[in-house]
Amino acid sequence: MADMEFGAVLPHNELGTDPGAIRAYAQGVEALGATHLLIYDHVLGADPDRPGGFQGPYDKDVAFHEPFTTFAFIAACTEKLEMITTVLILPQRQTVLVAKQAAELAILSGNRFRLGVGTGWNAVEYVGLNETFGNRGRRQSEQVTLMRRLWTEDSIDYTGDYHRIDRASIKPRPSEPIPVWFGGSAPALLKRCGELGDGWIPLGSPNDKSAAMIETIRSHREAAGLSWGGFGIQAQAQFAGGTPERWAGHAGKWRDLGATHLAIATHNAGETDVDGHLARIEAYLAAVR
Repeated sequence: MADMEFGAVLPHNELGTDPGAIRAYAQGVEALGATHLLIYDHVLGADPDRPGGFQGPYDKDVAFHEPFTTFAFIAACTEKLEMITTVLILPQRQTVLVAKQAAELAILSGNRFRLGVGTGWNAVEYVGLNETFGNRGRRQSEQVTLMRRLWTEDSIDYTGDYHRIDRASIKPRPSEPIPVWFGGSAPALLKRCGELGDGWIPLGSPNDKSAAMIETIRSHREAAGLSWGGFGIQAQAQFAGGTPERWAGHAGKWRDLGATHLAIATHNAGETDVDGHLARIEAYLAAVR
């Protein structure tokens, strides 16, 4: 097995909005030898001062850079850095538009883009984007199937449970298939990931629970007649609260479970600037390589 690749997570809520800083960050990540960059995705943040209140990991005061446009900017600033959405909340978006945007990003980056998709948890976003929250998992399967056809076929006549394409397609189309990796841990998601995915994006730790999920995905792939070879696992690590010894141990456990990629998240670890985030990545890479 090829050795695990190390990357970074865009510090979405701390990087700010200065284009020069974002460019310096992306180029700095690439210069350190990190192979890939993750961007989280949320379109709307809820106002906690609402009837009944609001509970969630983030609200309207936490910043998230929009993945497609931010990655398009970063693609122009970098040469080798691979980019992955972690994860794009696919069912709250129009499928054909996502296919078009992903194709364009793949084209402009020279096929350096992986599309990580998830179903999300925030109903406020789905309402605001005029999409249905309750059937988001079932729709996700059809979305991925349809996007792959749009990326490869000149004209599509498609009737699904949630989509109708009447003799149409997108152009330009990517020169290579865009890898689609699934995030999540629900049993239905693990089955979907095994049958449809090119990789899995776990949120948990490298423990027995994660190992069992990997085996579940593997069994679903085998049942579908698909190879495990080439299937990826994109794990994450936290800078906050870590030490070189803990990072190395954590990375070793993910490597033992078969992870192919591991990215360090440097935000929420105390106030810093672009140079500070890059210094954290450098310290992490020194510990795990």
